[in-house]
Amino acid sequence: MTSSPARHGTGAASAVSAATAPYPVVVIGADGHVVELNDAASVLLPTARPGGRLRSPSWLATAAGRTARPVSVSGAVGDRFFSAHPSVLPAGGVAWWLVDETELQSLLVELEAERERTQFLNQASTALSASLNLDRCMEVTARLATEYLADAALVIAPSATSKLPMVVCDQRGRISHGTVAGPPDTVPGLTEALRGFPPVPSQWIDPTAAPRWLVPDGFGEVGSLAITPLPGHGVPAGALILLRRVRKVAFTEREEVMARLFAARAGAAMSAARLYAEQNTISDTLMRELLPPTLRQVEGVEFAGGYRPSKDTERVGGDFYDVHPPGEDFPETLAVLGDVAGKGLEAAVLTGRIRNTLHALLPMADDHTKMLRLLNNAMRTSHHTRFATLVLASVRREERDVALRVTAAGHPAPLIMRSDGTVEEADTNGTLIGVLPAVTARTAHVRLAPGETCLLFTDGVTEAKGGPLGDTMFGEQRLRRAAAECVGMPAAAIVERIQMITAQWLGVGRHDDIAVMAITAPRGSHLSAVDGTTRGRYTA
Repeated sequence: MTSSPARHGTGAASAVSAATAPYPVVVIGADGHVVELNDAASVLLPTARPGGRLRSPSWLATAAGRTARPVSVSGAVGDRFFSAHPSVLPAGGVAWWLVDETELQSLLVELEAERERTQFLNQASTALSASLNLDRCMEVTARLATEYLADAALVIAPSATSKLPMVVCDQRGRISHGTVAGPPDTVPGLTEALRGFPPVPSQWIDPTAAPRWLVPDGFGEVGSLAITPLPGHGVPAGALILLRRVRKVAFTEREEVMARLFAARAGAAMSAARLYAEQNTISDTLMRELLPPTLRQVEGVEFAGGYRPSKDTERVGGDFYDVHPPGEDFPETLAVLGDVAGKGLEAAVLTGRIRNTLHALLPMADDHTKMLRLLNNAMRTSHHTRFATLVLASVRREERDVALRVTAAGHPAPLIMRSDGTVEEADTNGTLIGVLPAVTARTAHVRLAPGETCLLFTDGVTEAKGGPLGDTMFGEQRLRRAAAECVGMPAAAIVERIQMITAQWLGVGRHDDIAVMAITAPRGSHLSAVDGTTRGRYTA
């Protein structure tokens, strides 16, 4: 009789005959010789004979030679995998029970391979999602493909031109950028992949027919070639080409499936990066008209402006200013500074509408009230519920002086900075734009001597909260004192000074959009640097 391995949790051994055992059993005596084999063991181990030593398999023979405190071992027998469990016999021998674990081992190997695949795909997703730059995504795709799938990899992206951008990761892991040097249709399956069609199986592609531009320098002979489409969001994102050397085996079906899973992630990342780049291009194009201009002298008058959005992370907002040089239908320069209720992009959209409307109304610039009335009608008939405040200033040079017609519509009246150091408020006021059916406004006529300035500003300056306790408004009186300190300065220096003092008062506190414009009569006795063709514009 022999004893089967102890049952779990009992510590006891059950007596089972070797002849009736459900597993192959080999009994090794205390002297190390084979004592008994059942029929299953004889078939499995044909070289084993009673009375002789066990020679094969080596892993079991080694374990059987250690009669003291034997432990379970495992290994291959032919093309199958077994585990051997010892049971110590009363006479001093050991019965070795061999359990076929081929299927279990295959499952364990497959499980480990699946874990590796999952880990790779997770790593790829993390690396690819770390950037919205298309070139960077192509580089990451090529590098990961070379590390895990092939000896070298190429990533080709579609293009509106005949030159297809390409990133190569060679056999040494070096990244290079270029363009496809030959017709894509010379590579079987590449044209189809770039169009998003299913991949051509790698066994259908002759690697020896790969064109020279496809093979990295120093790579050697191509042994296997696989081409996989990179699917994007609605449109193809490109193609992934995998290269293996001659000494490597061909791509298996499982590896091609893995390549397609990887390509799906890479294509999604590249497509997102391309979409982001396209949206950025559109945004930059639209934003260009909303960004601060560089104001300068127009018809011998100094103009300077400055803007600070309510949030440092934003580029545009609800404050804006424009300077329109004289034209055929309006002989004076028209300066506009305004404030739309609200902040951010939504307010900036309305400022664009106001700017465009005022530009269309320039031929009526000789009548500020009429311009404001027409603008008010346009705003009230739109879907916007916001209102705006404005200051219009028609400016012309009269010998050494500068003459202005200034009209405020619901906006703080401009400050006039005289050469003797006094600061006065322009005598103008009016109703908000976009609220009431009728607009009323009073226009002030102002004359600036050389060195004097008309300062336009939004309530973001006077209502800026800060100071020692952080909750005190800057106020009109502080603004007047700051303006008095700037008398005689050039327009650009005045704007910079007012912005600096306001920023110091604010500290790190929250604030509204802030816009400032200075119109200054130059100190020179003659017209200087006339620019009657460039239109300064600013919207925020």
